[in-house]
Amino acid sequence: MLYKVYNIKGSNATMNFTNLFSNINPKEVIKNLPDAVFVVDFDGRVIWVNNKAAVIFESNAGDLKGLSFDELVANGMEMAEKSYAKRTAVVTGAFTVEGKEFFIEMNVKKYVDQYFITIRDVTAMTNVLTIAERTGRLNKEKNLMLVRLSNEIKSPIQSIIGFSQALLDGLGGEITDKQSKYVKIINKNSTELLYFMEKFIEFSQAESSLFTCDIQPFDITNAIQSVVRNNDNVLSAKNLIVNYDFDELLKKTIYNDENDIKIILQNILETSIKLTDAGTINIKVDYPEPEVIEKSGAKIIKNASANSYIRITVTDTGVGLAETEMEGLFEPYTQLDKVHKKTIVRSLTLGTAYTMVKRMGGAMWVNSEVMKGSSFYVILPVEKPAN
Repeated sequence: MLYKVYNIKGSNATMNFTNLFSNINPKEVIKNLPDAVFVVDFDGRVIWVNNKAAVIFESNAGDLKGLSFDELVANGMEMAEKSYAKRTAVVTGAFTVEGKEFFIEMNVKKYVDQYFITIRDVTAMTNVLTIAERTGRLNKEKNLMLVRLSNEIKSPIQSIIGFSQALLDGLGGEITDKQSKYVKIINKNSTELLYFMEKFIEFSQAESSLFTCDIQPFDITNAIQSVVRNNDNVLSAKNLIVNYDFDELLKKTIYNDENDIKIILQNILETSIKLTDAGTINIKVDYPEPEVIEKSGAKIIKNASANSYIRITVTDTGVGLAETEMEGLFEPYTQLDKVHKKTIVRSLTLGTAYTMVKRMGGAMWVNSEVMKGSSFYVILPVEKPAN
């Protein structure tokens, strides 16, 4: 009974695993394992197989015995040697007796003058990986195409904006109030479309193979202040005050890609400004603790010092983001079913920053609470690269 198991005491009741398995026939265990098992001699002939092998290779055990292992597995003996030498599983193609191809994962051990080979059918998993690889490749090709065609995409929109503004300025002659109203709508919508396309192309470039990092020394405080100055007009329009906190920064000069960091900061600041109608935006630069770096998912630098990374924190007093708005914040493709266009644009903007940070070996995350504001965190490696 079950309670006796929990109340076993004394040396006589000590579990003896040797005795427990003494009456089990190892061959019977192997015969009924969930993986296929082959015993193959050094000449590559199949000596013995278990029940699962017959199922996977759609035959019976008797027909498989005596066959060359190379008839069943592509370059079977070569792959067996590879698996044994590297002490790891290998994935390769295999064939049923009728010639149907599928994929297997194979592990190999040697005993005396025989190979002991376990085989698992991984066709379904391989198909998923193949589809994922193809999808990823097509996505990269799509991104590459968008970036290279960016001028062709943006030029017509810029022309609409330019000519509509010219009409509003009276360069084409006097227009009626009704015409002016329609032209203003054209100009406004075209400007919004251009902004959306620029963000979409920017995101595509961050994902594409065209993304590169030019690591050079530069002053991080100057870079941050330059980005803020580029937003002076919109900050002034909202009466927003930007505060800087560089007190904990021991060295202003860091090593990374200045232009990429400016794009990241611009996208974060842009989002913060849109969320904030009154109050302040605080920008702080310091050095993150080692446990924060590890938990963040940033790339770990070997023998890193206390100054190997910086953390940039942008905190605002804005309206914040609801929990539903936080979902897929860095994943614009997941926002396509959302009602508001601004949600997609926000995800494109922050998705670009997030993707660039990750590709630079850093980490980015956001904390936000409705009516209390948002904090955007970026951790980046800033050490001089080894020669």
